[in-house]
Amino acid sequence: MDGFAVKLEAYMKAHGVQGELLWFDQSCHSVAEAAHAVGAPESDFVKNICMVASDGRLVVAVVKGENRASTTAVGNVLGLAERPRTATPDEILQKTGYPCGGTPSFGYSAVFLVDERVLENEVVYSGGGSTQALVKMAPVDLLSANHGQVARIRK
Repeated sequence: MDGFAVKLEAYMKAHGVQGELLWFDQSCHSVAEAAHAVGAPESDFVKNICMVASDGRLVVAVVKGENRASTTAVGNVLGLAERPRTATPDEILQKTGYPCGGTPSFGYSAVFLVDERVLENEVVYSGGGSTQALVKMAPVDLLSANHGQVARIRK
């Protein structure tokens, strides 16, 4: 395991986050790569789309693997005057402490919005802090870990 995954695992233990950190010898950067590594359908995965609001706040849109996040919907849900923009890989690392492609659904300061379709699954796989790690957890545990707001934020 690399330092990012170790850091996330320590966070999970320290904060009582229910879930299992999984490490792979292959990339899990994309949903397709992650689904191949696990041997599960893409619908079992969530992706964390990091956005930056005009006031600099980090907003993370958690959507199912086959969906895309809508910046307009995110802006509307949060009552923002301007829709947020997608964060750059450097901003993601700086604001979350984790690399793009491995960003978890919890474990750092952000406004978390979870698309309602994520709750349809019994179990989801999310970024595990590293491009070679995933977290397997129930959606209710994901919400407990990130204190997210459930809303329709997909395109």
